[in-house]
Amino acid sequence: MAKSRIYLSLGFLALLAVVALCGSAHAEVPSEAERYRRDLTRIAQAEWGLDAPVATFAAQIHQESRWRFDATSPVGAQGLGQVMPSTATWLAQLFPKKLGKVEPFNPSWSMQALVSYDRWLADRINARDACEQGAMVLSSYNGGQGWVIRDRKLASASGADPLTWFGSVERFNAGRSVAAFKENRQYPQVILRRWEPLYVAAGWGKGVCQ
Repeated sequence: MAKSRIYLSLGFLALLAVVALCGSAHAEVPSEAERYRRDLTRIAQAEWGLDAPVATFAAQIHQESRWRFDATSPVGAQGLGQVMPSTATWLAQLFPKKLGKVEPFNPSWSMQALVSYDRWLADRINARDACEQGAMVLSSYNGGQGWVIRDRKLASASGADPLTWFGSVERFNAGRSVAAFKENRQYPQVILRRWEPLYVAAGWGKGVCQ
């Protein structure tokens, strides 16, 4: 009887631990995110189709600004998607109907810019699968597509698979500074491995790696 009580107690504690972990995971999705959920879903599906990886875009915004529409970084990146002014101007020229009036602190504009830029990058990046492509898109968003192109060429020249990011292209540095390289490699990792699963679990739809 005593052993049974011990096992029951241990089982109950284990259940509480699971509940606590699930609760903490959902707690990491900022409350501010919910107010933008419908707009992000609409924008993503209009750009990527009904099967759009909304959870990935949500995870990216989470990493960029923690859903603070008025966020400004020390280097000048602005809004939910932390778009640099020069990039914002370029995107407005690239997508005049959708982004013609540059408004980085307008949540709808910022989400449209992020989703449209990701789509533009994805159309130019071939990869083994959607997850590997998504990682390269994120690396490009963070540090520029040119660097990813050079890193892939270096990977290929070194005998690695240029179509695979994780464990392959991500290992190669075609000339970035140590700090820039470290930041760029952490960017896809934290978005796709940490934040994307949270948003999938919270019901935001699919992700490129989920």
